[in-house]
Formats: sequence, structure tokens, C-alpha cells
Amino acid sequence: MMLSSTVPEAASRLLSFTAVQRLEKVGFSKLKESDSWDKAVKPGGKYFFTRNQSTIVAFTTPGNWKQGAGLSIVATHIDSPNLRIRPVSKRTKAGYLQVGIETYGGGIWHSWLDRDLSVAGRVITSNNSGEFKSRLIKVERPILRIPSLAIHLDRGVNDSLKFNQETEFVPILGLISEQLNATSESSKSSTGELQASSIADNHHSALLNLLASELSVAPNEIYDFELRVVLQLYDTQPSQLGGIVNEFIFSPRMDNQFSSFCAVDAIIGSVSSNSLLEGNVNCIALFNHEEVGSVSSTGAESNLIPSLLSRLSPTPDLLAQSIASSFLVSCDMGHAIHPNYYNKHEENHQPRINCGIIIKTNAKQRYTSDAVGSFLVKKLVEKKGGKVQEYEARNDMPCGSTVGPSLSTIGLRVVDVGCPMLSMHSIRETAGTSDVQSCIDLFQSLFENFSQLDAKLIAE
Repeated sequence: MMLSSTVPEAASRLLSFTAVQRLEKVGFSKLKESDSWDKAVKPGGKYFFTRNQSTIVAFTTPGNWKQGAGLSIVATHIDSPNLRIRPVSKRTKAGYLQVGIETYGGGIWHSWLDRDLSVAGRVITSNNSGEFKSRLIKVERPILRIPSLAIHLDRGVNDSLKFNQETEFVPILGLISEQLNATSESSKSSTGELQASSIADNHHSALLNLLASELSVAPNEIYDFELRVVLQLYDTQPSQLGGIVNEFIFSPRMDNQFSSFCAVDAIIGSVSSNSLLEGNVNCIALFNHEEVGSVSSTGAESNLIPSLLSRLSPTPDLLAQSIASSFLVSCDMGHAIHPNYYNKHEENHQPRINCGIIIKTNAKQRYTSDAVGSFLVKKLVEKKGGKVQEYEARNDMPCGSTVGPSLSTIGLRVVDVGCPMLSMHSIRETAGTSDVQSCIDLFQSLFENFSQLDAKLIAE
């Protein structure tokens, strides 16, 4: 497929986005789950709420909104396979400082070898008045690395690369040396002793001092960091566009931040359209923990969507009406046909990058798409002049899943879609620049056209 050498604007924005900041910039008001919404949510409003500083739900109410109205929902997930620092991470061996890690999700772990790694996540700090604060942190420079073994010491490495994820997959933080120890002692004397709690015993002082420096606090003000949940390793190489005419995006975590970006972009774009005047409540839900089963307070199997539905339609009768009038598009990245592994796809289901949205189907209900949901997606894409591709896994290969099946148990109509990509779950993935706009177009069409289309559909 020949593409323009001009990079699509939406693909450029994908390379750096922060959902909350973008929502607030266009006037979305933040709600708190702990507050009453009775007087807060009004017709023609724009709202969002978060849970545990991770999952984000945003919605807009039409000008004629009443309780019992349906919701047009885009559901994605924000987590990706990665390495997370253990609760007790301090390790040393052969003169090296090492950091204990746990694998999260089903990553292509060999792709993490020999990469310039750093840490990002959440740290709990305290102050002299006894208050505690949860703060986000990202160390911009590379501080960790998982070195591979030289070929001279493993001549068969190119025959079959296998390694023990517990003993041979441990990042190094630095060298054990008098200079490093002296730096640590100096930091202690200038900022006060590290607290005599488990955190000082569990993690290298050099790491704690680095985190304190990044947060502009004293090391003894670090109470804890959520090692098992948020603080994780990441590749410091920036995302970038590539290919002969910039037809590709090369980036980490596109499964599934690609879809999440498109969801945010679409609901922001819908604010200026006539979709705010009538029809359904438009909603996006960006969940956590999909890569490990969605079973958490911030995952798709939590009460987030049921709670939202019941708060907007607070009686059993109104809630039933709302669910019956709702439609949820579960969007997660899909597998593009690979030129070097052509036989990994069923011969009639071979999605291609930059050729449009994929509808995912699975008879075992690993995907939720059925005839009605697929019809609706095709009509919505058609209204934007786009194309649809079909994907179904081979019978002799396992099929992945999405947030769709978890959310379908509420009683909502659900369909599973996605955009094609290569190297899914690698530390660097490949997707198409034009597919960004295709995804946004589908979501905007859902927000603008679903209610009218659904009114013409008889499927009881």
C-alpha cells in the first residue's frame, strides 16, 4: 500500500500523550468516586474519573440526556508486558549491584536484553507533619541493563536462545565500589539517615537516593514504592516513525496504548460535534491489568463500568433500559501478517498494516464479536469511508483475548476490534501510521452515529 510521505498528524500525536492532561485541557471535569454525582452530572457535560492513578473513565452527556440513556463505550487497556521491581530487590553478585525483578504478562523477554533501561512508577513519600503522598516518577536516563552472554562463552546462542528468567534475567544497577559506597554515605549524612524500615533493607541505597533526588525529597521521606503494581522497567529509546515513507511506528507498549490514545483523541474530537446534542452518553474506559487477566479493582472485571451505569441510571428499570441501549467496542491490537512467518495466519484471515480496522472473531468466545456487533462496526467504518479486515486464529494455534469477554457479562452488546501490528509484546513493536486515523475514525463514528444506526436495527 503506497502512503503519502507526509506523516499523519494523529500518528505524530501518538508518540507522546497523557490522557488526563488532554482531557482537562478541553474542559473535562474530574469526578471522584467517593462523592455524590446526583447534582454533578448534567446534560451537555464532560467528565472523567480515575481509580488508583491508573484506570481512566471519561464520558460526555448529550444535551438531551436523561437517566436510562444508553452508553456508547470504547474499552481499551493501558498495561503492557514488562519487568517490575520486586518488593525486596536488593541483590549483589560478582561485584555488581543487581535489582530483583518479576515478569509481568507474556512478554518476548529476550527483546529486553542489551537495552538501555530505566524505571518509572509510583513512590509513596512522607513529610515532617506525618502526611503521605502518592507521587509519579520517571527516571529519564538509563540506569539498568540486562547484558546478554558473549557468543564466545555460548557458541550455540544463535541456535536456540533460552535463559532462566529467575537467575539469568536480572538487571544490573552498577558496580560495588568504594566510590559508590562513599556516594551513598555522603547522601546519608547530607539528608538524614535512611529510615530504619524495611525499605532501606530491601533496596539498594543507591537506588533509593536516585529516586529521592528525582522527587526532590530526602531519602528518609520515601515511605514505600509500589513495586508489585506500578514501578517498572522501561526502554529509554524514544518512539519514532520509520519506514521508507514513514509508514510505520516503532515504539514500546503500543499494545495497547495505541488504542488508548485513539480513544482519548476520539472523545475529545466528539466534543465539538453534534453528537453532544442527542443520543447516547459517549464513554471511554482505559483499564489496567488486562495482560494478567483483568482481575483487579482497576481491571475490566472490576465494578467500574457497572458502577458508572448504575450511577447514571440509578433504578433497576432505568439501568435495564440503559444496558439494552448500550454498545461497547473493545479495542486491542491484532496480529498483522508477518512476511517471514506467513503460515502463522489462517489463509483467509491475514490482516495487513495500514489497511484498516480488524474485526476479531473466535467461536470459543475469546473474542465477543457476533453478527450484530460486526454489522454495526462495518456500518460505522463505512460512514467514515474506511475499510474493515477480518481476523480469526488458526485451529492449531491458541487465541488470545481482550477486555471484551469480561465486559460482556454485564449484558452489554460487545464487539472486539483492533489495529494490526508486528512484534506484539516485544520491547519494541511495529504498527502503521495510517491505522491511527482509522482507529480514531471508528471511535468518532461510534460517538456520532451509533444511536441513529441502532434505531434502524431490529435484532430482538
